[in-house]
Amino acid sequence: MLCMSFLTHLECPECERTFPADVVQNLCPCGAPLFARYDLERAATELTQEKLAERPPSLWRYHELLPVIQAENIVSLGEGFTPLIRAERLGRDLGLSHLYIKDESQNITGSFKARGLAVAVAKAYELGVREIVIPSAGNAGGALAAYAARMGVTAHIFVPQDTPQTNIRECQMAGADVHLVEGFITDAGEVAAREAREKGWFNISTMWEPYRLEGKKTMGYEIAEQFGWELPEVIVYPTGGGTGLIGMWKAFTEMSQLGWIGWARPRMIAVQAAGCAPIVEAFREGKVESTIWQDPETIASGLKVPKAIADFAILRAIRKSGGLAVAVSDEEILTAQREMAQKEGVWACPEGAATLAALVRLKERDLVGAEERIILFNTGSGLKYTHLLINE
Repeated sequence: MLCMSFLTHLECPECERTFPADVVQNLCPCGAPLFARYDLERAATELTQEKLAERPPSLWRYHELLPVIQAENIVSLGEGFTPLIRAERLGRDLGLSHLYIKDESQNITGSFKARGLAVAVAKAYELGVREIVIPSAGNAGGALAAYAARMGVTAHIFVPQDTPQTNIRECQMAGADVHLVEGFITDAGEVAAREAREKGWFNISTMWEPYRLEGKKTMGYEIAEQFGWELPEVIVYPTGGGTGLIGMWKAFTEMSQLGWIGWARPRMIAVQAAGCAPIVEAFREGKVESTIWQDPETIASGLKVPKAIADFAILRAIRKSGGLAVAVSDEEILTAQREMAQKEGVWACPEGAATLAALVRLKERDLVGAEERIILFNTGSGLKYTHLLINE
């Protein structure tokens, strides 16, 4: 059988303990998430940028640097390698010469969650898991439901009661077992964790297992490849659980160790909603982790995360990059959503639109340069949020 991966082991980034990658793992005993590690020396000799260019345009083009060992366990619906769109009209209005939108809405399930769940489900299946549980504010549940259906495993999904009906129906259509939970995503997470313990289901919550991160890190590989193996100066990223931001930061380190890029890094700008901004508050106060945000409220359900389990890693990446954490109002998000649609034809989800709202603030404060290459991440399709449309 073809070995697809150079995966060697798992490692805790906090206490530096190592763990085998051939058995199911959740968190480190110290409470921190585990990271997948690879034989990058071998990868540097056997995997080249030229080889990558010959492969199909999906995230699995980077399979040596992903955790699935045997090709037969890969589950794919064509996820990844989403377009990097030059936002010329928005850029001109803002006085920015090199503005781009990485449009994750074009993933098969309509959001960037397809990346993490494709890889996590495939690896869980390879390790013998056949029943998976996840808390979700919407898009993660839809992605898990799709890949679980594709792989023939059972998905149990716990969502807050205010989750958009489109997301709930999406999960149910794919045959998932969906439960509504009173409260927020953290409450759904507590119920999901309890059910996992009691019933023996594998908990695939954000950063609770090592492999959703691996799927999300491919966004970092892609933007480097799409920029001719260079990195932009600024990445503006909507940050709830923060897996994508942490994953891209991990990808940049791996690519540097492979010799594919240098050691210069983009400034990572984490964007949150003003009604739920624990990372912004922690960054402003110089803290290494966030405090639970009380009574979160925002139209951007993916940003309604009172406390991310890997908040320490988010804050560390922002600070090491020389970046910032910015909060924007729901009104600014809705305005930016219309601007992105009317000027670039991209109907962004509220979380994705938040990045444009944040960029407007950054430009007003002269915190981005006119000639800098800037990427806004639209993490999902606005078509899932038609209930937010305003008649004018």
